[in-house]
Amino acid sequence: MILKPTIHDIKIVGYYLGKIILGLACTMIIPILIGLGAGEINPALDFLIGLEIGLIFGLILTKICYTERDLNWMQGMIVVSLSWLAAMLLGAIPMYLSGHWGSYLDTCFDSMSGFATTGLTLVQNLDHISLAHNLWRHLIMFIGGQGIVIIALSFFVKGASGAFKMYVGEARDEKIMPNVMHTSRFIWLVSIVYLILGTLILGIVGALGGMKPSNAFFHGACVFMAAFDTGGFAPQSQNILYYHSFVFEIVTIAIMILGALNFKLHYHIWMGNRKEIFKNIETITLFITVIITFSITATGLTQAGIYPKAVMLFRKGFYQLISGHTGTGFQTIYARQFVNEWSHLALVGVILAMGLGGAVCSTTGAIKMLRIGIIFKALVEDIKRIILPERAIVVQKFHHIKEIFLEDKQVRGALLITLAYLVLYGLGSCVGMFYGYPFLESLFESTSAAANVGLSCGITAPSMPAVLKMTYIFQMWAGRLEFMSVFTLIGFFVAAIKGK
Repeated sequence: MILKPTIHDIKIVGYYLGKIILGLACTMIIPILIGLGAGEINPALDFLIGLEIGLIFGLILTKICYTERDLNWMQGMIVVSLSWLAAMLLGAIPMYLSGHWGSYLDTCFDSMSGFATTGLTLVQNLDHISLAHNLWRHLIMFIGGQGIVIIALSFFVKGASGAFKMYVGEARDEKIMPNVMHTSRFIWLVSIVYLILGTLILGIVGALGGMKPSNAFFHGACVFMAAFDTGGFAPQSQNILYYHSFVFEIVTIAIMILGALNFKLHYHIWMGNRKEIFKNIETITLFITVIITFSITATGLTQAGIYPKAVMLFRKGFYQLISGHTGTGFQTIYARQFVNEWSHLALVGVILAMGLGGAVCSTTGAIKMLRIGIIFKALVEDIKRIILPERAIVVQKFHHIKEIFLEDKQVRGALLITLAYLVLYGLGSCVGMFYGYPFLESLFESTSAAANVGLSCGITAPSMPAVLKMTYIFQMWAGRLEFMSVFTLIGFFVAAIKGK
């Protein structure tokens, strides 16, 4: 028998959702200050309106739904899934008021793309957008990369039990520190330290490349936020191609790889345990899959004959590959070059890389390296059981921060999430083909959306069908949360209708 949600369930969900909305609204103070400092009065007013709307709704929810009860697993998952939808709607308000998007649906698309660190965009006339709005596009990636509910865990949520349930609901199940709230604060510490260093390096590279120092460091901050949080937005419409700098590309590759690593691995590196990089199953799997997918892509590009020189193959081929594999979505080519110049085999290599993703407990989306490594270890274990005598005891281990014995529940979990992602990739492909787009292009764009990557072969545009926009929004949302909190929300609504 399905139990109908009680009024207490709704109050607890509403109370914590209100707290998160308040936290998100307060982040709009940053673009307001930037707008005022740059003399951009109208953009500052756009964010002031968004701030007021967020504060009003947040305060109403926290007052009406006030409770001192802690979250249970169901409530924590629902708060997380609703928080991302609320963030999309709230974050879209100042962008819509800017006039650089054709409709509120388009701004919701870009808002979800930003928070989910995807990077697909429908913005128009980006090169003339205000500094405040441009910063906001990248700031929401920085917030979304760390995790929206991390704001609540860091500042608003007191109960450790409820905090952990929200933390897990946002597709992170590894505690770096003994306390999950300390974990969330460490994630912010790592991100802010890297932000300062990355902005300085990119700013200096940009200034040496001929940009005005003020522009160079603004672009450096924006590009770092998008690179470390494996997003893909850029301050200019030409994306990374705008900078025409080999050094800039090398630096962004390093930042993208940093963003694709597990925050727990970052912690051990900070603590001096650098050997973990070479022992961890995730980094080993990432190294192997990068080699395999780039070999496929390079073979396809060699057959096409468009990048005969090694330097160009690296800057145009490997850059898109590592950008896709880390889930970043930066491009040094135009979108339609994927279709008009690249071979089908090269596209398949990038699609595979996008679908695999980076590390768990990182800023990336997609299937992730730990699950791929676990599935491979399980395959090896099964082969050993077939080959070895029946009496032989087969024990398989893998190293992920520590030595871990492989268990059936780990393999089952990895396979289920992998299957769910494959279904999600196929869903968007079918919708794309329904509207007349070729199969490979539809699969490319769908994988990019569902894996939170942001590479585009040209399908994503303001003129694409509204249903396809909504499909990609759903894919970005479900892919970023890794399904469980989404399934819980769906079950909650089913129980509300059919429960007794």
